[in-house]
Amino acid sequence: MTSTDRKGDTGYNAAVERFRDDEYPMLRGSVYLDHAGTTPYSKSLMERFARDMTSNLFGNPHSASSSSQLSTSRIEDVRLRVLQFFNADPCGFDVVFVANATAGIKLVTEALRSLPSGFDYAYHQSCHTSLVGVREEARKSICLDDHQVEGWLDGKDPFEDDNDGRCRLFAYPAQSNMDGRRYPLRWADQVHRTGAVKTKRTYTLLDAAALVSSSPLDLSHAETAPDFVVLSFYKIFGFPDLGALLVRREAEDAFSSRKYFGGGTVDMVVCVKEQWHASKSQFLHERLEDGTLGVHNIIALDAALDTHQQLFGSMATVAAHTASLSERLFHGLQSLRHGNGKSVCTIYSPSPGSCSEGAGPVVAFNVHNSLGAWISLSEVEKLANLKGFHIRTGGVCNPGGISAALGLEPWEMKRNFSSGFRCGTENDIIAGKPTGVIRASLGAMSTTSDVDKFVAFIHEFYVDGQLPPKPLEPVQLRHSSGLRVHSISIYPIKSCGGFEVPNGVSWEVRPEGLAWDREWCLVHQGSGQVLSQKRYPRMSLIKPCLDFERGELRVRYTGPILADAPRESSVPLSQNPAVFQSPNSSRPRSSRVCGEEIIAQAYASPKINSFFSTALGVSCVLARFPAGGQGKSMRHAKAHLQKHQMATSTNREMMPGAFPAPPSPPDSDSEKVMERRILLSNESPILAISLASVDALNQEIKRSGGREVSPAVFRANVVISRGLSQEQRPYVEDTWTTLRIGSHGFRMLGACRRCHMVCINQETAEKSEEPFVSLSKTRRFEGKVFFGTHMCYTPSEDGMGTKDAQFPAIRVGDEIQPGWS
Repeated sequence: MTSTDRKGDTGYNAAVERFRDDEYPMLRGSVYLDHAGTTPYSKSLMERFARDMTSNLFGNPHSASSSSQLSTSRIEDVRLRVLQFFNADPCGFDVVFVANATAGIKLVTEALRSLPSGFDYAYHQSCHTSLVGVREEARKSICLDDHQVEGWLDGKDPFEDDNDGRCRLFAYPAQSNMDGRRYPLRWADQVHRTGAVKTKRTYTLLDAAALVSSSPLDLSHAETAPDFVVLSFYKIFGFPDLGALLVRREAEDAFSSRKYFGGGTVDMVVCVKEQWHASKSQFLHERLEDGTLGVHNIIALDAALDTHQQLFGSMATVAAHTASLSERLFHGLQSLRHGNGKSVCTIYSPSPGSCSEGAGPVVAFNVHNSLGAWISLSEVEKLANLKGFHIRTGGVCNPGGISAALGLEPWEMKRNFSSGFRCGTENDIIAGKPTGVIRASLGAMSTTSDVDKFVAFIHEFYVDGQLPPKPLEPVQLRHSSGLRVHSISIYPIKSCGGFEVPNGVSWEVRPEGLAWDREWCLVHQGSGQVLSQKRYPRMSLIKPCLDFERGELRVRYTGPILADAPRESSVPLSQNPAVFQSPNSSRPRSSRVCGEEIIAQAYASPKINSFFSTALGVSCVLARFPAGGQGKSMRHAKAHLQKHQMATSTNREMMPGAFPAPPSPPDSDSEKVMERRILLSNESPILAISLASVDALNQEIKRSGGREVSPAVFRANVVISRGLSQEQRPYVEDTWTTLRIGSHGFRMLGACRRCHMVCINQETAEKSEEPFVSLSKTRRFEGKVFFGTHMCYTPSEDGMGTKDAQFPAIRVGDEIQPGWS
């Protein structure tokens, strides 16, 4: 099954190319590079499992019926096959089936916690978060790097002045899930020997989940093997969702003080008058597998073992194949250079052949521009999603590995947290350092085409062939600009369709934005997360309409729907307490929007909530976040001027928000004591775009063979006309610092950072690549994509006391005059 491809890569399994489309049809049109998370399952596996399930009757294994005995027999057969898969002698090991590797870790942790003296814990810095969490159950814990582990093996006890006699647990990964670095399996035996010298019983736990996904694990020497090995089978086969804890029989005494028992793990239980039970004792797994096993998952594992061997041969073949691809990916990314000769990628994974233990098929890296500035991880992931690449970005559940690779000290990580950074937030470059990595990981069914396409993707979008485009110089317009308000839109329900303000209607401008804009939201009933169009594109087909005569927000769903489902619903505009759920005064339920915790008022009506749930196919409730409030019932604008805008100012130090110069004084006394409030908009009270800029972008899209996009995809509140002046240019709005619409003044807060939500057609909910792909080529500054501008209303002191100032409003057709500080 092993061959050499046309480019000379040794170990590459060319047979994969012949069967991949048939066996993995879900991969067509995609490049899957997240095998470290889970690997895809084959068509043959699912078909074989289905045949097995429909041809046999499998009962609960805790009974004596023929169907139950069939289940028991199959489970024990698979248990033996698992041991054979890892060359483990049944006399030396037992297999405990668990949900996943984390469940196996918890089982060991709970057992050691139950020991009379508890346990001390040492873990390697590259451990997955699931192993890091064990420290919370230990009496003492310490995190070790490579040098400290080797020092321990040389006799330097990491637990200094420790004479309490407690047992110890040492845990480490066979392969880092972050960068693919592998660690010596000999550590387990050496730690055993060191503990014996110190008369300290030291158990070892090996996290093999990342390693076994693409490499063999040989446990043929039980006397030198780890005491506990945890793994997840879905990382090897894609299916089933099942894990295993392999226990060396010499370490079974670690479970001697475990107290809990469940159904199937005891031979007798007395409850009445006395409390007594007798645990099963013949095999360890009989005492640890509480409740009914995942019978069907274990049976699926039988099919998985067969089909994987039929498709790929041995795990050694898979290892050679993935190593070949990993080397190709590493060198492909390493070779990328900007026009000025600087590297495009900083790679954290070890180079092929540089480690004595080798490395897994994982390449962790970050991207920077030609000037050395880091590119946002989230921006790379957004574009990768649009282009069909499946990667992982962020901390990848490996805090120690991330901090070591990125040079993040504990105080820096705590500072980032205090600044609002959370896993998955877009603000992923802080104080000049990235907070995570881009991880591309390969699997048995990966191909050279996958690797080459990904390297080409990084080259196309992140290699600067020449110096970055210069920011626009400010253009001073003579007399009237000729600019007017082309249209005004509001979005009453966050992430749903817009409501266009009719011509001739004056629309109120409030401190938190345009009246009725993003005052409602849809909240997931399970997670409490506010729904977003990025995840649920059909939200664009929910079209709200403000009916002031009836005093209602009327909502219509324009997409496909069940025949008997209503197409319309409505809620009162008035804030009637009777329509909302009665919150528990002591613990009101919170929601999250843009990573921020809020308290919103949820509607109680099943009719209202079922309308939205049916339309979107997700259980959700409508909630309201009205203006005002305190604490978690209040939000503030986050928009600020970007560096590419600051560079365009003729008087940079006077621009509000410029850095490092101090900010300009507030415009009024009210601003001195109050931040700019917003409702449920992402960053600012008002978002504006220019039709001249939309035209320029569409020209770029057409040059690439794409179709023009509607201004509606940018979901702006104010759309500015093209203007009559020949000096009006696209993107000139980046240089404005103030704006006057009619008689009202506005301050520009900074350019709007974009995500791939702009690729959703607001009339059909269909997704495409544009306009984000073209924006990434033409409107990317410091690795971030921008289009449109944020702004807020600024009351004029000389107009105080007038009707306009008392009820500020704008209309379609109002004249616009930009300004520069």
